[in-house]
Amino acid sequence: MILLDGKKASNDIKNEIKAEVDKMIAKGEKVPHLAAVIVGDDGASLTYVGSKVRACERVGFESTMVRLPHTTSEVELLHKIEALNENDDIDGFIIQLPLPPQINTQRVLMAVDPSKDVDGFHPENFGKMALDMSTFIPATPFGILELLERYDVDTKGKHTVVIGRSHIVGRPMSILMSRKGWPGNSTVTLTHSNTKNITQITSQADIIISALGVPNFLKAEMVKDDAVIIDVGITRVEDESHPKGYVITGDVDFENVSKKASFITPVPGGVGPMTIAMLLKNTLLAREQRRG
Repeated sequence: MILLDGKKASNDIKNEIKAEVDKMIAKGEKVPHLAAVIVGDDGASLTYVGSKVRACERVGFESTMVRLPHTTSEVELLHKIEALNENDDIDGFIIQLPLPPQINTQRVLMAVDPSKDVDGFHPENFGKMALDMSTFIPATPFGILELLERYDVDTKGKHTVVIGRSHIVGRPMSILMSRKGWPGNSTVTLTHSNTKNITQITSQADIIISALGVPNFLKAEMVKDDAVIIDVGITRVEDESHPKGYVITGDVDFENVSKKASFITPVPGGVGPMTIAMLLKNTLLAREQRRG
């Protein structure tokens, strides 16, 4: 069993990005600038955005955090997005989700300039991805592709089962794993909450990508020997024996499934670190496109 170490791979990617930024600085060019918009005081969102800002500092990007109160109206947020769209100093920006209930998330994401949509959520970018055109790939699926590539995982002709159909992970992964090229060229089954006989399906899979958000959902009896396991799930599970009072758990029963897998991602330290690394990579791509 080989551990797909997202922490190591993400550090390697950040070092590669920093080398590119150093070249820009040496040539007197503008460095990439990433902005993040956060509405409200959700603790997890603040932590996540803070880690993105620190990652920007590490690779030499400029970063801006736009904090708005939870009472912000949809119109006020749309005005802020319009200002970011028109600001030539900003190469890419993200809208941290979830948004408060008074704001229509889809309307907000549609308002982002596709050329600055480094999250890859705008329909124009999603459509380009589905058509195999060059575009911003959503950061988590992009990170999974990068892990498969860096660990030389064979995907050609393999049966990939994706668990979960979210627009952020499950659905884009099902498209990307079936695309021509590598990683890709696999036969994909997309499963979800209404799928019947899911164990029968997963037990035939060469590659399983689970993005369900149900702790320890994928058991050893649901997996065949030498399967590749990508665990996107990340859930806080109460544990009084732990100093923090909780543990971070993935969708996969790691202890037992890892004994059968050929490759597997840990949680934490697998897909999670890759998401931020690929957001930085998308921002670098946005800067290069705007420069071009």
